[in-house]
Amino acid sequence: MRAAIIGAGSLGTIIGALMAKGGRPVDLVDTNREHVDALDRDGARVTGEMDLLVPVHALTPDAMSGQYDLVFLLSKQTANKAVLSHLLPFLHGESVVCTLQNGIPEPSVAAVVGQGRTIGGAVGFGATWLGPGVSSLTTTAEAVRKFAFEIGEMDGVIRPRLTGVQDYLSCVGRTELLDDLMGIRWSKVLMNATFSGMSAALGCTFGEVMDDPRALLCVAFIADETVRAAHAAGHRMAPMQGEDFERFALASPASVLGVLPLIRKIWSQHRQLRASMLQDLEKGRDTEIDFINGIVCRTGREHGLATPFNDRVVELVSGAQAARSVPGFSNIDRFDDLLRPHRALLDSISRGNHG
Repeated sequence: MRAAIIGAGSLGTIIGALMAKGGRPVDLVDTNREHVDALDRDGARVTGEMDLLVPVHALTPDAMSGQYDLVFLLSKQTANKAVLSHLLPFLHGESVVCTLQNGIPEPSVAAVVGQGRTIGGAVGFGATWLGPGVSSLTTTAEAVRKFAFEIGEMDGVIRPRLTGVQDYLSCVGRTELLDDLMGIRWSKVLMNATFSGMSAALGCTFGEVMDDPRALLCVAFIADETVRAAHAAGHRMAPMQGEDFERFALASPASVLGVLPLIRKIWSQHRQLRASMLQDLEKGRDTEIDFINGIVCRTGREHGLATPFNDRVVELVSGAQAARSVPGFSNIDRFDDLLRPHRALLDSISRGNHG
């Protein structure tokens, strides 16, 4: 099988390294020529929660040739129009394009390459690109082993071709086949809108978000808004990381205290992670905010559902993006008006009166 990873950045470098280590040939394709040259010359180095150096084959898009049987799409959704238009000549009628991007990208990918060639999946771990040829795994290796990927077809049918994709991805970690792709997509939106959204809005790690009572309460309300948006769109949250994401729907603000132990259980293994959106802001690039928190806001508006906490994250990240600046943790003050009605909850969280 001839396979490629399109967008061999922080995640793509690690995924490609582990596929190559597992004996699955794969081309790592990226627009950063310095990165490609380092990968081709020195191999893919993985640091952080893993320590690996694996020989890989890397190239820039202009050097692509022939046709691929399997393509893993890890580029930013902001680049989809250009990336997919370039990719089309390198696909044949039976090619499979597996989008592992953030948000809910399957409809836009299928609109270009065809639904018959499109499958989707969620990535259960995070990484930080450190420099040419080097990526740091910021999720525990144990979490990667247990919860690496969940993939499925747009129509929910489990077709034989999924096992071929699963074979490649299982070199990285456990890869589950799903009959409810949109359910897992909304669960991954929740994973990203909460801590990735707040990490980008505050310019900090996931751990710093978790350790601040105001930021942690914002996370709980962002999660609640996301579940309600998914329900409004006709989807239930699929289990993820071994947990029931329907539990993030709050019966009342006071029920936040019962949700905080679940938040800590899921995200404690990602404490070192800095959101990819924050990494984009640090590099002066556009972010995927419109495809993460933004999809919660848009879905809410379509169904008459208020999403004030997601709206504020979009406002802060979009403002930093427009100014080509990097947010600071002082941005937490910008949530005070939303948190004011919940002062008693904040006091309880600050005192540690939760699980």
